[in-house]
Amino acid sequence: MTILDQIIAQKRVEVDQRKAETPVSVLEQMPDFRRMPLSARDAVQDLHSTGIIAEFKRKSPSKGIINDQADVATTTQGYVRAGAAVLSVLTDEPFFGGTPTDLQAARLANPGTPILRKDFIIDQYQLFEAKAWGADLVLLIAACLTPEQIAELSQQAHDLSLQVLLEVHDEVELDRSLTVNVDLVGVNNRNLKTFTTSIDTSLRLVERIPDTFAKITESGLHDADTMMTLFRAGFDGFLIGEAFMKTADPAQALATLVSQYTINNSLSI
Repeated sequence: MTILDQIIAQKRVEVDQRKAETPVSVLEQMPDFRRMPLSARDAVQDLHSTGIIAEFKRKSPSKGIINDQADVATTTQGYVRAGAAVLSVLTDEPFFGGTPTDLQAARLANPGTPILRKDFIIDQYQLFEAKAWGADLVLLIAACLTPEQIAELSQQAHDLSLQVLLEVHDEVELDRSLTVNVDLVGVNNRNLKTFTTSIDTSLRLVERIPDTFAKITESGLHDADTMMTLFRAGFDGFLIGEAFMKTADPAQALATLVSQYTINNSLSI
């Protein structure tokens, strides 16, 4: 059984438990459920945007503990001040150390910034959770969903006014999973079998993604030169977490990267 298989098996148990504890009718009464979500797609594609989706992540199955000291409100506010276009907050606890409270705290601290609920969405119930907790955007991972599930969940997300980031790892996932209700397509540069990363994955897939979707590159992004290479190739946005979170001051790490990227971008014009 792969790590992904383990995560999905655990997720099914979690979702069943939470459904029993907090029915949809309760989620619909939460204050943020009535809030109109922001557009992450507009945020990354804005002409003055850095395109950076800055992630708050405490740990991962491949890296273990990354940063268990950072405060989510302080860090995400710092991300926004440093130029993040969108925030990404992990809500998976067993494997990534995230909680619903993290997303809610980030929402309270950053009312004007789109937030991605970063989790393994397998059930419509999780979409209601995402909206109730203050998310604007949800992640659908092609590696753990069928094309039919992606089509259904993305339509249900849109019915709740949530945008959808579809994550793919290769050509097969991309070609079989695209649907009109996806807003952003993310290419994850991490190989799920070896956990190694290579931006060659993004460079190989970018032209296969129709321009009707915002194009996001994920994983293995550590420096401004790499970002410029991917920007020139056609990507609108960059999902970056570990490069920031592994430092003592994630927001300052983002500020430094934005400064270097802005300089490189100006020089390339």
